[in-house]
Amino acid sequence: MSEATQPRTPEELRAWRKAHRAELISRRADTPAEQRSAWNEAITASLIDAFEMPREAIVGFCWPFKGEFDARFAVRRWRENGALAALPEVTAPRTPLQFRLWKPGDPMRPGVYDIPVPDGTEIVLPDTAVVPMNGFDARGYRLGYGGGFFDRTLAALERRSVAIGVSYEMLRLDTIDPQPYDIPMDFVVTERGVYAAAGEPLELLDAAAARKRFARLMLAKRLPRAAYPSSELSSPVCYADQFPGYWGDKPGE
Repeated sequence: MSEATQPRTPEELRAWRKAHRAELISRRADTPAEQRSAWNEAITASLIDAFEMPREAIVGFCWPFKGEFDARFAVRRWRENGALAALPEVTAPRTPLQFRLWKPGDPMRPGVYDIPVPDGTEIVLPDTAVVPMNGFDARGYRLGYGGGFFDRTLAALERRSVAIGVSYEMLRLDTIDPQPYDIPMDFVVTERGVYAAAGEPLELLDAAAARKRFARLMLAKRLPRAAYPSSELSSPVCYADQFPGYWGDKPGE
């Protein structure tokens, strides 16, 4: 979707984003379920191939809503390999999200918009976050629902989670006209594959390159937090063995 001009005033920006948000959500909802299912399978395969979650890593994700990508199948694979999963909870307007541990069978209750949230499980900090995007631009900036919850959540963390945005190619924009409070995704994953983002022009990666980039980013951020119980610990070497290929070797060697 090309934009000849970009909004300049805060009022114009809000109106522009609101209009595009509604259009993109409608476009997603109008896509046949069979097509979205095929895209979801491709995205799930890319997530599993490109992001090898270390043991004890906490993966934040969202319960699918309004035709969004369903991350539960990728999360199941990561949990089978020792990672933990967490779901977000809105506690108040204009505040960071609160994440609670989740596994199948945990008690749930309806949250905002009746989206299920865990009922009374442990509050945790996500090491990585699979973030749904109503739209995304050429540098990995995300168009959400307008509440700013994910941006506030990421900004509030001392060690910022690795953010993996998920969406469909048809929801791509040239730019969302990012503002200082907008935080780009570290990666964008669509049915086409995995892109490196982080505020730079999107770069399509193969699975090996994505795994290596993810591993380096996790180590640089001293994640997962379970590997670094002390804030003074600075060396990432202790968890390098959980990222196959980090040292240039091949898995199994």
